Parts: sequence; C-alpha cells; structure tokens
Amino acid sequence: MDPVTNRKANHLVGKGVCRSMFVVAFVAALLIGCASAPTTTSPDGQSHEVEGKASWYGEQFHGNQTASGETYNMHEHTAAHRTLPFGTRVRVTRADNGRSVVVRINDRGPFTDGRVIDLSYAAAAEVGMVNDGVAPVELDIVEW
Repeated sequence: MDPVTNRKANHLVGKGVCRSMFVVAFVAALLIGCASAPTTTSPDGQSHEVEGKASWYGEQFHGNQTASGETYNMHEHTAAHRTLPFGTRVRVTRADNGRSVVVRINDRGPFTDGRVIDLSYAAAAEVGMVNDGVAPVELDIVEW
C-alpha cells in the first residue's frame, strides 16, 4: 500500500473510533442522567425515596403543629418526609458512620432539593449529625 492510501485509511479508522467513543460517552451520559434515587413502594402503591441527605429541625419549631396535627417535640424520635404516610416507622442509617435511629413520620418536608428526610433534634443527635447539619442517609421502612 502506498503512503498516501495508508494515510487515508488511518484517517478513516481514526474517525470511526472517535465516532464510536462519542456514541458510547453519549449513551453513558444519558443513562446516568436518567438515574434516580432508590425508592420503595408503600402498600398504597406510591413510590418513596429511600436514599439521600437528611437534615434536622429543632428548637425553632418545638411546640408548633406538624402537618399530621401533632405538636412537634424536638426531644422525640420523629421526622418529616414528603410522601411517606404519617405513622410510618423508618430506620434512618447515617451512611458515613453506620449509626441509626428509628423515627415515626409525623410531618411533611424537607423542602430543600436533594434532601429526603428532616429528623427531629433527638433523632439527629442519635446518628451524630447535630453539628454537621446535613448527612447522607439510607431509609429502611420498619412499619407502614
């Protein structure tokens, strides 16, 4: 094969490899972009996020009425979740230290993107996140 033909062949092969790599990268980005947080399904068929970040709320809301109608007590092991039914008991495990606490859902929230649960002060203290404010957690339903 003469040098000119060889150069053309290498150029075409290079374009094919680049095109293939672009397609693979595009498909990977599309799949990653479509991924969502792990969920569980409640008896009523509704989907609920079970992994993400937790935050906590305390004294500022102590004594206020929750979305369930109860009075918020920062010293009880309770939590707010956007969709889990009131009364659901959830084991919240801090992903970076393994500490866990069981809470009862009695309020709605959190209303900040990226967060899946707001813990009471007492629950946050159990998992060691009072000083951190926000921590990665996993949720396991104990009782619906």
